[in-house]
Amino acid sequence: MKKIYLDYLASTPVAPEVVDAMLPFIQEYFGNPASIHSFGEKPQEAIFTAREQVARLLNSKPEEIIFTSCGTEGNNLAIKGMAFANMSKGNHIVISAIEHFSIYYCAKALESFGFKVSFVPVDRYGMVDPEDVKRAITEKTILVSVMLANNEVGTIQPIGEISKITRERGIPFHCDAVAAVGQIPVDVRELGVDSLSLAGNIFYAPKGIGALFLRDGVKIWPLFHGGGQEDGRRTGTENLPGIVGLGKAAEIAIEKLPFRQTHYGELTRLLRTGIESRIEEVYFNGHPEKRLPGNLNVSFRYVEGEALLLHMDLAGVAVAGASACMSITAKASHVLEAMGALRGGAVGTLLFTVGDESSTDDIDSALEVLEKVVERLRAMSPLYKKS
Repeated sequence: MKKIYLDYLASTPVAPEVVDAMLPFIQEYFGNPASIHSFGEKPQEAIFTAREQVARLLNSKPEEIIFTSCGTEGNNLAIKGMAFANMSKGNHIVISAIEHFSIYYCAKALESFGFKVSFVPVDRYGMVDPEDVKRAITEKTILVSVMLANNEVGTIQPIGEISKITRERGIPFHCDAVAAVGQIPVDVRELGVDSLSLAGNIFYAPKGIGALFLRDGVKIWPLFHGGGQEDGRRTGTENLPGIVGLGKAAEIAIEKLPFRQTHYGELTRLLRTGIESRIEEVYFNGHPEKRLPGNLNVSFRYVEGEALLLHMDLAGVAVAGASACMSITAKASHVLEAMGALRGGAVGTLLFTVGDESSTDDIDSALEVLEKVVERLRAMSPLYKKS
């Protein structure tokens, strides 16, 4: 049985070119980048090159790139780091109701230190209204965080409009762009953000490497203290092979962005059309137009979400049911809940995300499996009556 992978937002395979770029820094150039002897030279140069590559992907300066272990660390460094750096000015933080848990729980944890958190609502498409952000801001607000694109429903937020509001008030603005970087163009100057996080495993770099853009002049309190790497902002021995891989993946992403936007968009349109024509009582979540090209979140009435996932997997199709970081908890999606998408009875939701390797054959096969799985599960539901 051929297995079909449609969960690219959870992780992508490492690109062959990325593996080739990393190997010398696992085997030959193994020296510590902090060493002043000759074994540290090549590693130092490699980190400098990777910093430039990631900076080009984001249209930032190389010195504004901080390497991290993942998107979660980048978000924690931004939220906690900027909160503690600005706590003399106030104690209020504003985030959207659909932030990734690495933002949500990070902000909630800060409440134990005396910070106050306000959650900005979203509409039924998962869209934040900039006016709601403006209304949530107080004289004590020291940080605003709104994600660029939601990892579950794909909705792209009006970050430029929100950053205009925060700039006028002199409030630092963080943006979680993990789901977006490598899929769509991300320009930190155009967005007007003060910090922005990304994760390499979302765009063909290895797991365990990410980066945080921190605009020149923005203060941050480091989470780690020690050797002073990354100008003291994220100290600790660098993940040299991972950093090299991230840089190469960023270089590839710049070249492949046009292809990815077109290819991913065509496949998700094919998938949506197929679901609409084959299965009744389905609901597509997220904004119909302002969305990630490779993301399709769909809810099915009269079926249970975990059963959908398991039966799809048993039939050889790997998809997600919610954020990959919380799928093992079997909790209802806080994103869909905030959008009001969970009202109206039994609903099972699947998230399909495509990648470079995905094909029309994959979509056709997945549709055949999905149709059979939904039909089988609904036949067991006492609530479902076929029209």
